[in-house]
Amino acid sequence: MFLPHVKICGITRRHDARFCADAGVGALGAVFYPRSPRFVAPVAARTLFAGLDPRIARVGVFVDATPEAMIAAAREAALDVVQMHGEETLADIEAVQHAGFRVVKVLRSVNAELLAEARALPPPTGILVECGQGELPGGNGIAWDWAAAAALAAIRPFAIAGGLHPGNLAAAAQASRAAGFDASSGLETAPGAKDEAAVRAFLLAAADLPPAPLPFSWKGAPA
Repeated sequence: MFLPHVKICGITRRHDARFCADAGVGALGAVFYPRSPRFVAPVAARTLFAGLDPRIARVGVFVDATPEAMIAAAREAALDVVQMHGEETLADIEAVQHAGFRVVKVLRSVNAELLAEARALPPPTGILVECGQGELPGGNGIAWDWAAAAALAAIRPFAIAGGLHPGNLAAAAQASRAAGFDASSGLETAPGAKDEAAVRAFLLAAADLPPAPLPFSWKGAPA
């Protein structure tokens, strides 16, 4: 089993990265935002992800960092994907893309303004939708009205985050019409400590979902 549309984020321990990879996850995320309880340095992320299946997308999560800082950290960590959680501009996205990295941009829930923002993103840019609630950028483990994102499916494939766990993934997928999924705190025993049983259950639930009409891959379309 290999699920290119599923990401486990907030990886802080090497053995967590290994069992997630062995279980079939398509992407692993490291958080480079210093205020996060799951923060790791780029050099540590490189070690976390070293030697894993090359099909797995190595994702770094950034919040309002400069393009230069994101590119430098992505190179140091040997990332495939830069995930932007702040107020980054189109110029920021394009600069990181031109440096050779896939970009996934976070949108916080969906309304007419955000649909316009999604249409304006360069076509290779991936989209992740979250609730925009809580003290820190990210899903904050908060389940939300996933149906609010469904209109985005008419524009392009996208992923969702926020409060996802094995028990609600099917309902979230059906309501949101998302094609990709990003989980972190719903699969933990403590911040940054993944629960192996929960991760495996989540991946099995993801494998049971009906295929999306337009697939989403964290690593992007093959070159």
